[in-house]
Amino acid sequence: MTVDQQFRLLKSAGVYDHFDRMPQPGEEREYLDAANRHGIPIRTGLWWYTAGQDEALLEKNLRISREGGAEFHDIMLHIRHQRGSVLTDDEIVAFYELAHNLGNKIGIEIGFENHIYMWSEDPRRVEPIARKVQARGMPFKFVLDHSHVLIKVDNPEEQDIIGIREDVDSGALLLDPYESGNVLDQWMNLNMVHWLQVRPVSPNGPKNRWAIKNNNSYDGGSYGRPCQYPFIKPKPGEWHSSWHAYRVEPCKEVVRRMLRHHLCNASSPLRYITTDMIDMADYGENAKYSLFEQNVAIATWIRRTWDEMVDQEAANRARGRDSKQEGARE
Repeated sequence: MTVDQQFRLLKSAGVYDHFDRMPQPGEEREYLDAANRHGIPIRTGLWWYTAGQDEALLEKNLRISREGGAEFHDIMLHIRHQRGSVLTDDEIVAFYELAHNLGNKIGIEIGFENHIYMWSEDPRRVEPIARKVQARGMPFKFVLDHSHVLIKVDNPEEQDIIGIREDVDSGALLLDPYESGNVLDQWMNLNMVHWLQVRPVSPNGPKNRWAIKNNNSYDGGSYGRPCQYPFIKPKPGEWHSSWHAYRVEPCKEVVRRMLRHHLCNASSPLRYITTDMIDMADYGENAKYSLFEQNVAIATWIRRTWDEMVDQEAANRARGRDSKQEGARE
């Protein structure tokens, strides 16, 4: 699709306020013109980086994103430094500080995402890093992709990839969003989520059997990892596995809780929500269902869910006022 066609398609869906996209070098003006023409601005974009190698690329991407109209850049930082060792806390914080300072200079916000293959695939590392960033006088702006936590629920193979199975088995780390004290609730309660990415997965869900990957010690096997589960039921032949509506419920529950947190907390920093049904081997590569239709279905559900919450909150407040007035009359 041309850039104009992409924006035209988004506009036609009637459920999107912005486009999550980082223009490639030289495309900034084309994207900005299309955004203005269709009334669908670019607000967010993302890229992945390796510490010790991509610091110059980071600054380049921040400038490109800003020139394309973006307000926020999502940073996925690989688990290993360019030299090959796993990143230390200090190295992660140093990269965040570099990005934060560059963003301030260029005029774009930055955030770190929890994501497979990145330092944050281990959910135990997120809160300590957030605390260390805050201790250095910076806000920790978090991009929450709950799918990368939920794929590890009831999935020992996925837990072993990042070495968390022992803590999950002992209860030291709670991944299930229905359990009190789970890590997703903890992150929300820290009031640091600026961007929520919504892509359903299923606990112990199927790998992408239509996408073959090269085996190595970190990708979880030759098939794509189970990072995407259709939000609405695919038609016969459109997907490689059986589909059950209840498997999408954990994802929906996390979104509901994030929306409720935002509705009930005036200080909530949440500003962006994106729908993230994508291709690539760990996601929807070679799927026959429409990624766009799935994304629109998610966005439609989010809007309906938010409207219902707002209406319910207004009704609760009205009942509270009526009860106080009744008590005063008595």
